Amino acid sequence: MVITGSDLASIQRLKQQLQSAFHMKDLGTLHYFLGLEVHSTFKGILLHQHKYATDLISMAGLESANPVDTPLEVNVKYHRDDGDLLPDPLLYLQLVGSLNYLTITRPDISFAVQQVSQFMHSPRHLHLAAVRRIIRYLKGTSHRGLFFPTGITPKLSAYSDADWAGCPDTRRSVTGWCMFLGSSLISWKSKKQARVSKSSTESEYRAMSAACSEIIWLRGLLAELGFPQTEPTSLYADNTSAIQIVANTVFHERTKHIEVDCHSIRDAYDDRLIALPHVSTQFQVADILTKAVPRPRHQFLVSKLMLVDQPHQFEGGCE
Repeated sequence: MVITGSDLASIQRLKQQLQSAFHMKDLGTLHYFLGLEVHSTFKGILLHQHKYATDLISMAGLESANPVDTPLEVNVKYHRDDGDLLPDPLLYLQLVGSLNYLTITRPDISFAVQQVSQFMHSPRHLHLAAVRRIIRYLKGTSHRGLFFPTGITPKLSAYSDADWAGCPDTRRSVTGWCMFLGSSLISWKSKKQARVSKSSTESEYRAMSAACSEIIWLRGLLAELGFPQTEPTSLYADNTSAIQIVANTVFHERTKHIEVDCHSIRDAYDDRLIALPHVSTQFQVADILTKAVPRPRHQFLVSKLMLVDQPHQFEGGCE
């Protein structure tokens, strides 16, 4: 159990109440919790899962394997019927399940894990090779984690993107979005859409609508925590047509087939809960959550997600 807050006296009273009702041991300052490692300095907090990742590498038997620079090969599509079935899928299921838990602090592998998670019911040798590549990527970046700097402005912003018809088997698109509080990444998603989109604009619109739902929830949470968002939250998208559909109150013929719940984003826009600034594709941070990208772009986007390799000032543990 983790207890946190800004009032030390209230925290102490809560701990005394819990100790009076339960057998409880106070472990002091948080530094390890359910595989999550926490390192604090005056510059901020780093969350990573180095030990968990190391154990995963051992489980896969890849201790001596060479690391790779990206979690997935670019322009490689994985089909559900490619190659021969694995005679025993147990290892595949264990590895993918562990990788899913690792995405708590590693958004840079979220898309890759989403891809291999689709084949849990009948994994094949090619799918296992993709899983092994993700783990080889982790081998070279096991100390990497999310950094939360001190003194940030608690202003919420978001990015949304979509890879149109990205699934080769169903031609459903992939949604990706990420939420920032100041410069700190606090929420993200990489998920295949529930419907086939008839155009790239429609797939981007669906992704924006999904991101909008998360924004509304986060705005409510931040208000409860004492950080109300007084201005519309910027939702950055790189598809001008999708932005225009939201901003234009006239229902065009080509938007009638989009479900009513997708059009709920219009209400949020009209109520000034969100703003829709355009961002160039080059600076679309959510791109890393929708597709495999080349090494230079992957490294650029990783830095934008505030993912850092554990610096020397964190190696001594909590201060």
